[in-house]
Amino acid sequence: MTPADSAHPSVVPQAKAPTSAFGTGFVLDAWYFVALSRDVGEASLKRYELVGEPVLIGRTRAGQVYAMRDICPHRAAPLSAGRLVEKPGEGETIECCYHGWRFRPDGVCAAIPSLVDDQPFEVERVRVRSYPVVESQGMVFVFLRSDPRSDAEPDHPPPTFPGVVGGEAKLVEAMDFDSHIDHAVVGLMDPAHGPYVHQQWWWRSEHSMHEKSKAFEPRELGFAMVRHTPSSNSRAYKILGGAPATEITFRLPGYRWEHIVVGEGQVGAKQVLALTCLTPVTETKTRITQIFWSDHWVFGIAKPFLRMGVVAFLKQDGGMVNLQNEGLRYDPALIWIDDADKQAKWYQQLKREWQKSRAEQRGFSNPVKPAVLKWKS
Repeated sequence: MTPADSAHPSVVPQAKAPTSAFGTGFVLDAWYFVALSRDVGEASLKRYELVGEPVLIGRTRAGQVYAMRDICPHRAAPLSAGRLVEKPGEGETIECCYHGWRFRPDGVCAAIPSLVDDQPFEVERVRVRSYPVVESQGMVFVFLRSDPRSDAEPDHPPPTFPGVVGGEAKLVEAMDFDSHIDHAVVGLMDPAHGPYVHQQWWWRSEHSMHEKSKAFEPRELGFAMVRHTPSSNSRAYKILGGAPATEITFRLPGYRWEHIVVGEGQVGAKQVLALTCLTPVTETKTRITQIFWSDHWVFGIAKPFLRMGVVAFLKQDGGMVNLQNEGLRYDPALIWIDDADKQAKWYQQLKREWQKSRAEQRGFSNPVKPAVLKWKS
């Protein structure tokens, strides 16, 4: 013990914030998109995987959505392989397919059928880990805690998105990328790859590249490319007619959305929301879900073509991820440049600040500052 230590025996060094290199670790104590509400039917039991953990998402006949670890603590059978039952005095419970153990939606064991009356066993002491779950805007979000043993309520709600209009989502496409979520996020926000990876006649090509200049500003848990007129070489916007104005936003842990308004400020203005949710399945797999809402009449006509475009984009990005993985196997140092990679740098800063603020039990301080970025695409 040093003299300084002996002079202050009651001082305990503060724990260092956990740090994770790019391409490792996850943003925890955060809300992740899991499913559309319409895909979680009454009495359904669906198995998902989040950050390497099996998660059961279900809905009671009374309409309550719940989330719990999809492993029975008795003999490890997936609870999602069971069924939802209702017994006198128990309410609705999830019954394991192996030995019939029954669990309430909050994860507390309600019954063990093999026990006889004179066997002293406190059934309710058996618990399956449960997760906070919220339905919002037709989507189901699950809160992943940094301490899985904690039962503290989330200290913030899931994100709310602008432009969720026109009833249910008009178009939904999902694909699993063989990538850590960090690489998936920066690939998604990369402004310079489009002319080389996405070479469609209706989009753009490397031959139409020109300089872009866009203003950015900080937003809640992220940042936004502030509302602007789409670039002249982005042909797909032209089918919307009018004078579209778009704003593109990113928010931790993995949401990117483009909110387009056609005829902004006018009576009868129409909206399009293109939301991309990135959900980490494992360290090496990320689910990309693209969801579109709109009250614009063109969606009724263009939906089949839009779906083809979305699928094409996902396949092209997925193929590039597979090529990138060939190099990442050798753990090379990556070079990040301004301004084209500035958004990727911001993401890394946001992730580090989130981890640090949680470890130090303080408020989040957004490291992003207003800026104008320039690049060619």
